[in-house]
Amino acid sequence: MTVDEILKYSGNFGPAQWCLLSLFSLVNIFASFHYFSQTFITITPKHSCYETNSTENDFIHNSTNSYFLYWEFETLTSELNWICENGWKSAFVQSTFFIGSVIGTLILGSLSDIYGRIPMLFIANILAVFGNLLTVYLNPNIWNLSIARFISGLASDSNFFMMYIIVMEYVKPSMRTFGLNFCIGLWYCIGCMITPWLAVLTKNWRTFLLSISIPSLIIPLSCFFIPESAQWLLSVGRTDDAMTCFKKVARINKKKIPSDLLEHFKSTVNNNKTFVRKSSLWDLFKTPKLRRKTFILIFKTIVLSLCYDAISRNIEGLGLDPFTVFTITSASILPSCITILIWQDKLGRKILAILFLLLTGLFNFIQGSVLVFCKKVVFIAAIVGLFGRFSVNIAYNSGTQYAAELIPTQVRGQGLAVMHAVGYAATFFSSQILYLGNFWIATPQIILGVLSITGAIFCLYLPETLGKDLPATLQDGEVFGEKEKMWEFLKLKRKDRRKF
Repeated sequence: MTVDEILKYSGNFGPAQWCLLSLFSLVNIFASFHYFSQTFITITPKHSCYETNSTENDFIHNSTNSYFLYWEFETLTSELNWICENGWKSAFVQSTFFIGSVIGTLILGSLSDIYGRIPMLFIANILAVFGNLLTVYLNPNIWNLSIARFISGLASDSNFFMMYIIVMEYVKPSMRTFGLNFCIGLWYCIGCMITPWLAVLTKNWRTFLLSISIPSLIIPLSCFFIPESAQWLLSVGRTDDAMTCFKKVARINKKKIPSDLLEHFKSTVNNNKTFVRKSSLWDLFKTPKLRRKTFILIFKTIVLSLCYDAISRNIEGLGLDPFTVFTITSASILPSCITILIWQDKLGRKILAILFLLLTGLFNFIQGSVLVFCKKVVFIAAIVGLFGRFSVNIAYNSGTQYAAELIPTQVRGQGLAVMHAVGYAATFFSSQILYLGNFWIATPQIILGVLSITGAIFCLYLPETLGKDLPATLQDGEVFGEKEKMWEFLKLKRKDRRKF
């Protein structure tokens, strides 16, 4: 008897699941606030840099002239006058957030395997609020702000992913893909579209951070009522606690699990305990074919994370104010999730990864060309950016599942955690890439375009996973797809697609 089978008796899509999905919707909104708030508190106002007649011939801040604040929103950058030769400070502070994300993902992810998902969900959301409060109340200089944004970054992703795991485990299998993806597509999209206008409404970056931080305390408070991951409890031998979680779900769903069934499940769990050699992440690199696939997945993760973050936050200098540009491009999140739901199980993972990485690169090149050669109609760049973000959303979200299916079950948890951390490490450079636009306006688009197309080319060397038995052991991972030709995914038979 499996966990999914016992879940049927406790109710796998009743009031308890709707409560979890509702809370997950809030998590999506607050996660989008947290992730993109740093974009708006560091927006650079319109200004001009000019050379003095001094012998040092250095650039001077536009302090004697009034610079233009978008929608009268006072940013951290405008308050501290981080423009011209001090413009790098804003990019540096943003980068410390991603350093925190890398470390937080590794630490909280590892601790969640020891202490459970709920404690880490609680800690991650408390860190998010604490980091934002430090940002608001510490003396605003580059070092204090870097420390505060680092602490805030420690929460990023864990404040979302822990809840994702719990919801996934308690919702029936047939509704997981649709329920989770639609929930993310709708509520993360709404959160992103609301974020810039909360900033406009509050008028000041400090008030803005407070307005998105204090309400999010509802998530750690709700941790006292959320059931712990039953899968995790069983994996660490806490069978009785897992039974308590199932009973709690059954009570909310007005179901009753027969006591003899619970005893049968407990005995099944105890009988299935086997002793196997513990595998480590380094086992992925010990055999040649699995090593090659792992390196390609790591590179693809770097490309996707870097492009996703940079494209999402590339909202300045596109002919419209950054708040409007971000809102327009964020509208692509829901359609991209719906596209994945419709086509991923029909076309396959590989073709979706290659096609939309290529389109991401193409739209970046078009946007760069518009910025250089069509300066009078530069707002077209914002429209092209909408399609670019649509493409990268699909490539990023579908790529996560593709990687999970290619990594053998034996080391899947460790592999995904490290790849997630590597992806966040790559986003450290997204602020620096966007900053290069100050030297030549199309530089970010060229870099992102080249990376996207290179990532698509590397994906040609990965096997398709649709309709196939996924690798369970390291040996399975070594031989998986070894007989598949590079272009075979284009000839995938319809019956193979339906089999998945």
